[in-house]
Amino acid sequence: MLKEPVEAALFDMDGLLLDTEALYIQAMQAAARRLDLEMPLTLCHAMVGVPGRECNLMIQAFYGADFSIETFRGHFSTNIRELLDERIPVKPGAVELLDFLEARGIPRAVATSAGRTTAEHHLGRAGLLDRFQALATRDDVVHAKPEPDVYLEAARRLGVAPGRCIAFEDSNVGLTAAHAAGTMAFFVPDILQPLPEVRGKCVRVLGDLHEARRLLEAAF
Repeated sequence: MLKEPVEAALFDMDGLLLDTEALYIQAMQAAARRLDLEMPLTLCHAMVGVPGRECNLMIQAFYGADFSIETFRGHFSTNIRELLDERIPVKPGAVELLDFLEARGIPRAVATSAGRTTAEHHLGRAGLLDRFQALATRDDVVHAKPEPDVYLEAARRLGVAPGRCIAFEDSNVGLTAAHAAGTMAFFVPDILQPLPEVRGKCVRVLGDLHEARRLLEAAF
């Protein structure tokens, strides 16, 4: 199943470690309603796994030149802050998988489309920040997902060749990036299922991170 020995594990953050994608969608749709607009789920789903700067361009293009992205982002920021101040939920199986990898001495890194300040805040609030030896963010690379840069940077910071890394992703954009980096990539669906062309790039599609741990237990 795994082409190479596993020397490190790389993780996406939103929708994979943290159950935040649905909260982002809720906050965006509420922000649109504040402007007497509706934001369709198709647009929200198209932004899953896409960095914020690129999402802004997509939203601006959808609503047109007269749309104020700054006003929208202000409402969105207020909404998401309120939602995440209550709690930052961790995805089922995340802690158990990290425990398993730590017990076997497998180093771990996060490779996220979020900025560093957001990533450190969210992982810290969720109690996961100190579970990783490295953190690669959108701020650390030139090109965002689906380009491989953030996964290459995460592997570099661990000192492990990408081909000896397993990677876990919940989005088509992210899985494309992990595969392009040369990692052994697993798709763990959250909001979206893998597209046919993306499914072929996965080692396997998994139901959740509990299944990932069981699979690795058997492989190791």
